[in-house]
Amino acid sequence: EESSTYRSCFRNDLLQGQVALVTGGGSGIGYAIAVELASLGATVVIAGRDAAKCQAAVAAMATCQNNNKLKIIAGPSTNIRDADQVAALVAFTLQHGGRLDIVVNCAGGQFISPAEALSKRGFAAVVETNLVGTFLVSREAYTQYMQEHGGSIVNITLVNANGLPGMSHSAAARAGVENLTKSLATEWMEAGVRVNCVRPGIIWTESGFAAYGDAGEEFLQKLLPAIPAKRLGTPEEVSSAVVWLLSPGANYVTGTTVSVDGGAGLTLLPMMDIPNHYHLPVYG
Repeated sequence: EESSTYRSCFRNDLLQGQVALVTGGGSGIGYAIAVELASLGATVVIAGRDAAKCQAAVAAMATCQNNNKLKIIAGPSTNIRDADQVAALVAFTLQHGGRLDIVVNCAGGQFISPAEALSKRGFAAVVETNLVGTFLVSREAYTQYMQEHGGSIVNITLVNANGLPGMSHSAAARAGVENLTKSLATEWMEAGVRVNCVRPGIIWTESGFAAYGDAGEEFLQKLLPAIPAKRLGTPEEVSSAVVWLLSPGANYVTGTTVSVDGGAGLTLLPMMDIPNHYHLPVYG
């Protein structure tokens, strides 16, 4: 998934001089976003719970096309559920970059489980990471820098228009992020801060599907035929949408969610099997 070459469809100096923080930038979609932002001239700090993984990612990014121009820094180990660690991460970014123009909240995760089997702890962990973590990072970026200087925040969620059967914890959290995005876009407009969201569909990343184990392959076999585009998306296709939202071309865009899903949000993805018999009593 981590290509040795990279070419953006945007102008090379589009983000020249800007500083970006990408949570979850050590792999998958976050990795692609970090590389593209850096390839367009931004200084990028990537962060995650595993600092060594982020350091390895920075080393791998150095092999990308135009590697001599990429400015990517591995941040400290950060659990985005921890307010103090998040505050330290934003302070680290400001210390090393001198400013903070861009935040991409890409850190998150979920696991496959029927709702009735979810523990309170398991449900809360996903909500705290995906929703609360997104809030904490955004709040710190705003209070430490963007409140006085403006900026742009992009939150990454997941195709959820028809719910996520089998991942109800993530469905609740991701829907919360999308509404949080609208709320923050309105509240922080006065400060010149735009807040938007990108909603990926089923995107192929080796690390992403590996996290699901054997269930990931079964999931893939069910979902692929139901996607109107009849293929999986790529991390770079998500990254391109993020860059557009960060660009001057989107200066009048805030509080919106952009779907990058090959039409998956227009259909009912078969995320779980429903037995073929009546489930509800007939009235009338």
